[in-house]
Amino acid sequence: MRKLTQLSIAGAICLSFLAPVQGQQLNKLTEKEKAEGWELLFDGVSMDKWRCYKLDKVQGWVIEDGAIKALGLPGGKGGDIITRAKYKDFELSLEWRIGQESNSGIFFHVVEGDQYPTVYMTGPEYQLLDDVGFPESDGIHDSGANYDMHAPKFGQVKTLDQWNTARIVVKGPHVEHWLNDRKVVEYEMWSPEWTQLKNNSKWKDAEGYGKYPEGYIALQDHGGTTMFRNIKIKKL
Repeated sequence: MRKLTQLSIAGAICLSFLAPVQGQQLNKLTEKEKAEGWELLFDGVSMDKWRCYKLDKVQGWVIEDGAIKALGLPGGKGGDIITRAKYKDFELSLEWRIGQESNSGIFFHVVEGDQYPTVYMTGPEYQLLDDVGFPESDGIHDSGANYDMHAPKFGQVKTLDQWNTARIVVKGPHVEHWLNDRKVVEYEMWSPEWTQLKNNSKWKDAEGYGKYPEGYIALQDHGGTTMFRNIKIKKL
């Protein structure tokens, strides 16, 4: 993956990147999207469609400049958030921006249970990372990866002052990861290749990993600052 050099930009200029692209309405659906069946998961002012994993509330996250922001609080004061609704086959689209040396992820088919202390024990992960500044940036842990399983191909993250787009398509066993309008990962869950990769990854002893065909969407609080906006989903 070709890396971009991080930019040091004055605060006033950085704020300009918080604004939506000209002509784009932030955290809103177009009439076309509504007709196509898209659902907005964040309207810019409320997190009513989210809760922390295994809790009925959100903690450690705030709404700032029209985005959901993970504060990365220590000592269990934060936590990964999940949708209140479950999804099976879907297309998820969102924008994300990550802090320097920060690490986060988007998960799907997450299941709650006493045997699953974290979202990553069940949900496959679309990795989000400061690819330039984080020491674990090594392919299978780069942005857009199916974490610890499939490295992104032709992936290109933007500088830290800009927003990236992520798209996840899940249809039965077929999964696609898109990063900034490029398809960077494609795989078939439960296939012989997938099983072999799982058995040679950190998930080899995670019995529930990737097991379930339906579950929650999750956004990770991994101790760094990460922001999300324009979060929308369409059932397939």
